[in-house]
Amino acid sequence: MIELHNATAGTGRGEADTYQDAILPKVSRTFALTIPQLPPELRRAVANAYLLCRIADTIEDEPVFSAEQKRAFENAFVDAVTGDVDAQEVADEVAPLLSNSTLDAERDLMQQLPLVLEVTRSLSLPQQTSIVKCLRIMSRGMHEFQRKAGLHGLPTLQDLDRYCYCVAGVVGEMLTELFVDFEPVLAPHRNTMLRLAVSFGQGLQMVNILKDQWEDRARGACWLPQDMFARHGVKLATLQTGKQNAGYAATMSELVGIAHAHLRLALEYTLLIPTKHAGIRRFCLWATGMAVLTLRKLQNNLDFSAGTQVKISRKDVARTILLTRVLCKSNTGLRWLFATTARGLPLTPLTSEWSEPSTPARTWPKRSIPHIADATGWREPADVADVQEANHR
Repeated sequence: MIELHNATAGTGRGEADTYQDAILPKVSRTFALTIPQLPPELRRAVANAYLLCRIADTIEDEPVFSAEQKRAFENAFVDAVTGDVDAQEVADEVAPLLSNSTLDAERDLMQQLPLVLEVTRSLSLPQQTSIVKCLRIMSRGMHEFQRKAGLHGLPTLQDLDRYCYCVAGVVGEMLTELFVDFEPVLAPHRNTMLRLAVSFGQGLQMVNILKDQWEDRARGACWLPQDMFARHGVKLATLQTGKQNAGYAATMSELVGIAHAHLRLALEYTLLIPTKHAGIRRFCLWATGMAVLTLRKLQNNLDFSAGTQVKISRKDVARTILLTRVLCKSNTGLRWLFATTARGLPLTPLTSEWSEPSTPARTWPKRSIPHIADATGWREPADVADVQEANHR
């Protein structure tokens, strides 16, 4: 069971907090920009959750690890987070085995797992519960997809939905639980936000998949859906840069349109956050805005051959930050800004699964993933709500 402590977040700054603040910009420039926008208590929990997710990513992305090693190390990592095994032993076993393809900062993060967990164990019960649930689903899901990865891509668009849920949608759910725990006035919107959070995560992850597809292929992986490309006569297994045809471009436009549709729902998610929490809104808006700008670059450069060719400029990032700061408290203004930024992008209707009524625990694509339906060991969202309600009495 996870070790729970009642330490008050933000009281004093120890070595663990100092390390967390120092390592964050070394492993993610984007989150180093967005996380500081959050209120201090929330900022601390979200930064810690991100670092733990990054450790899980590091293990799963390590090319020298076999599938069996990845599964064993992911399980050991989650057990260290819950306090079932010694975190130092896990760090000492895994960190030295990481190859040169792993960033020095990621290797250091793995080695400093016990320090990262000092912050985790000082968080509140609902915060810890949400983080552990996310890590369990993510680590299991990443492994299931990674062990089948290849240049052939994912079989169907629905498989892409499942993959995006395991690596990003579940993070959106975790952030939602953290937001609701921080601001109880969001409780009436919790179920809606949990559903929208999955789309939010899907939109962001799809942008990354489309942008990084050639770098992923160089590592022997492809996360694009075979069925969509096959309808246009494209075989992903033999796809090469510089040899894309009209069928490839047409499919890419469809996928850009799907990501656009999900990011529209990300905006609706953000607008449910009270305007008094401008920092939380900025955290969401900056991620959404940069994703939409990247989609525009992709749509205008469908024959690109490297992620650097569709990377948005610092000027674009600065403009996004400025405009969202100005319009942050105006829902009408933010809708206008989104529509203006997304003008000209294709918009592909989402498949019927996304519109089917469901509870948050059974929303698409969560209900189609066997290891979630069958798993035990974490609380489903309804149980987290019970903890939150008790915590705020």
